[in-house]
Amino acid sequence: MPEPYDVITMGRIGVDIYPLQTGVPLARVETFGKFLGGSPSNVAVAAARLGRRAAVITRTGRDPFADYLHSALKEFGVDDRWVTPVAEYPTPVTFCEIFPPDDFPLYFYRQPTAPDLEIHGHELDLEAVGAARVFWMTGTGLCAEPSRTATLTALRARSAAGPVSAGPESAEAASPRATVFDLDWRPMFWPDASRSGATATASPAAAHYREALAHATVAVGNVDECEVATGEREPYAAARALLAAGVELAVVKRGPAGVLAVHRDGTTAEIPPLPVDVVNGLGAGDAFGGALCHGLLAGWETARIMRYANAAGAIVASRLACSSAMPFPHEVEQALTEGTVPAERAAAPASGSPGTAASAPGSPDTAAPTSGSPGPAAGASGSSEAVA
Repeated sequence: MPEPYDVITMGRIGVDIYPLQTGVPLARVETFGKFLGGSPSNVAVAAARLGRRAAVITRTGRDPFADYLHSALKEFGVDDRWVTPVAEYPTPVTFCEIFPPDDFPLYFYRQPTAPDLEIHGHELDLEAVGAARVFWMTGTGLCAEPSRTATLTALRARSAAGPVSAGPESAEAASPRATVFDLDWRPMFWPDASRSGATATASPAAAHYREALAHATVAVGNVDECEVATGEREPYAAARALLAAGVELAVVKRGPAGVLAVHRDGTTAEIPPLPVDVVNGLGAGDAFGGALCHGLLAGWETARIMRYANAAGAIVASRLACSSAMPFPHEVEQALTEGTVPAERAAAPASGSPGTAASAPGSPDTAAPTSGSPGPAAGASGSSEAVA
C-alpha cells in the first residue's frame, strides 16, 4: 500500500472572489482577486504549507474555474487526484465584503446545487481514507445527499480501520491517528432548517451531527456550532458534551476570548488570542485547522497545539487573502516568539500564491447572502473562512 497521507480533507471547494479594497461595499468595489476557496480545501492548503502531505476529496464543475482550482491546488502542494468534475453544475463562487475588524459578510453562489455535494460513497478510496493519519470532514458535508452518505461512509471506514500501528522511527511516527469533525454550521446550506426557522438543536442537522461525532476523535467549532451539535453554548459545557458524544479532544473557539481545548484524559487548555491588527478575518479558522492537524501529527501536548494554531490563524487574519495567505512554519514560530503578528509579516504578500487580480464582473441576481460575522479573528478563534 502507498505511504498514507498526513492529511486528507473532504468537502467544499470553490473560487473566492475577494475585493481588493477594504471598507467598501460590493456595489462600489472595482477590483477583485481570485483565490482558491472552500474550508476543507483551505485546511489542506494550510497543512501543506506547514510541510504535511495533504490531499482533498471534493468535486468541481467542468469549467474554467475548475481548471483554475486544479492548478491552484497543485501549486500549493495539495494532491488533487480525488477532485473530480460534475458536468451538470458550475463550480461555486463566493463573494465577500471586508469591513475590519469583525464584519465580513459572505455571498455564496451554489445554485442549483454545488458539485462538492455530489460526492458518492462508492467513488471514495476508502483504503486511503482509512489509512490517512488525519482525516478532516465538515458539517456542511452532511447537509445534503449524496454527500451526507459519502461523508458517513468515510467516517465508518475510519472507525473500521482501527488504530494505525506505529513504527519506532520517531515520536511523530507513534502519534495517534485523528478523525477531525469541523462542526461548520451554515444554516443556508440546510434547506429544511432554513425553511422551518427551527432552532439549531431542533434542526435536522442535530441528528446527523450526533451520528458523525460517534466516529470522530476531535471536534472543532465555535459556540454556535457547538450548540447545533450538543445543545450547549457555555464553552465548558459544550466541551463536556462533545466528549460525551464520543470525541477525545473538544476544541471550542471563542472569538476574542481565545480557544478552549478539553481532552478526555482531563487535560484542559485555555489559550488567549494572539494580538493582531485584523485585515480580513475570513480564513483564520482554516489556518487554525491546518495548524491543528500539524500539531496532532507532531504529537504535541494540547496547549502547544492550541498556541500554534492560534498564531497561524492570527497571521491569516492580518492578510487580505485566505488560501494564499496560509503561513509557513517560520512565520508561525516568529509570531509565537514575538507574542504578536509583526507588522512587516502581516503586510508581506504570501509567496507562491496562485491568487490573481481581476476586474469587477457583473453581479448575478441570485446571491445567497449570509450576514454571519465571525468576530475578531485574533488567534483564529472565529469559525469563519472565505469559502464556497
